[in-house]
Amino acid sequence: MQMYAMNSKAVPAILLTLLLMVVLYYYLTQSSRVIVSPCPTSCWTSEPKDRVPTYVIPTGYVFHLETPDHLQYSQPSIVKGRTDVVAVTPWLAPIVWEGTFNPVLLDSIYKQKKISIAVTVFAVGKYIMFLKNFLETAEQHFFVGFNVHVYVFTDRPKEVPKVNMAVGRQLTVRSVPSSKRWQEISARRMELIQKLIEEQLRKNSDYIFCLDVDSKFHDRWGAESLGGLVAVIHPGYYLDDRGKFPYERQSASKAYVAHGEGDFYYCGGAFGGILEEVYLLANTCRSNFEEDAKNGIEAAWQEESHLNRYMWINKPSKVLSPEYLWQDFKPRNPEVKTVRFSGVIKNYADIRPNV
Repeated sequence: MQMYAMNSKAVPAILLTLLLMVVLYYYLTQSSRVIVSPCPTSCWTSEPKDRVPTYVIPTGYVFHLETPDHLQYSQPSIVKGRTDVVAVTPWLAPIVWEGTFNPVLLDSIYKQKKISIAVTVFAVGKYIMFLKNFLETAEQHFFVGFNVHVYVFTDRPKEVPKVNMAVGRQLTVRSVPSSKRWQEISARRMELIQKLIEEQLRKNSDYIFCLDVDSKFHDRWGAESLGGLVAVIHPGYYLDDRGKFPYERQSASKAYVAHGEGDFYYCGGAFGGILEEVYLLANTCRSNFEEDAKNGIEAAWQEESHLNRYMWINKPSKVLSPEYLWQDFKPRNPEVKTVRFSGVIKNYADIRPNV
C-alpha cells in the first residue's frame, strides 16, 4: 500500500519532467533559425495606414548573417575609423559612409543568399532622355553580381533604349499615361510603386529601391545599402539646422512637420528597403496625398514632403549618406569621399511640362 502511494505521487512528477524536456527540446531546435518580422502586426504607429495583407507579402524575413568559411578580410576595430562624420543615428540606425563598411565581407554574406533587388525608375515625357545613362551606369555600379530587375515606367515605351545587361539582370517596361503637370507625375509614383509590389514583386523580389531617372551612378552601390526601411539624406540640407529644412509647414496638410521637429531631410529621389516596409510607406504617402487633394492642399515638394513626414514618425532602419544621391552642380565637400549616385545637371524648363 505504501509502495502504491509513492508510485502515484511519482507519476505527476515524471510527466512534468517529460513535458519540460519536450519544451526545452523545441526551444533548442528552433533557436538555430531566427525569423523576424520587420514590423509585426502588433506594431503601432501614429500615421493612418493599413497593414500589409498577408497575401501581398510574406511577413517573415531571415536576418541571419553568415560568411563563407576561411574568408579573408581586414580586421574590424571599435576604436579606429572615421572621425569626421557620424555613423549612427540617435535611434541606432547605421549611417552609411565610405570607410564605414567592408564591401568584400558584405558581398560574401549577401550574394550567397541569392536575393533579388527590384528597381523602379520613372521616365515620363522628356525624362526619357536620361534613361540610357541611368541604365548603363547601373550596370557598372549598382548591385553588381546580384539579381536585379529594373522596372521602367514610361509613356514612351518605344523610346526605351536597349542596354546590354549581365546575367541575372533584366528590364521590364510598364506603360503609364502622360501628364501636363510634373507634380502629378511625381504624386502618382507612390500609387504605382504600391501596385507593383502587390501585383508583381511579392512573387520574385526581396528588396526594392525607387530611384530618380535623371541621375547616374559613379561608384559602388551594393549590399551595404540593404535594410528594412532605407532613406538617403538630401545633399542640399545635411549641414543645415532643421529649421531650414523644406518640410511642409501647412498645419492642415498630412505632410506637416512643425518647427523644431524632424530628424534629417531625406531625398524623394532615392529610397528603398524590404517589400513590406516600402509598401507601407507608399500606401501611407498615397493615402495622405489623396486626403490633402480632397482638401485642396498640395504639399511643397509633393511625395518628398509626404516621405519626410512618414520617415520622421517611422524611423528608417538604415540611412545612406549624401554619397548616395549627390548633386552634380555642387562641389564635393571634404567629408564626401566618393559620389556613388548623383542627379545630373539639367534645365527644368526644357524637360518639365510645367515649371
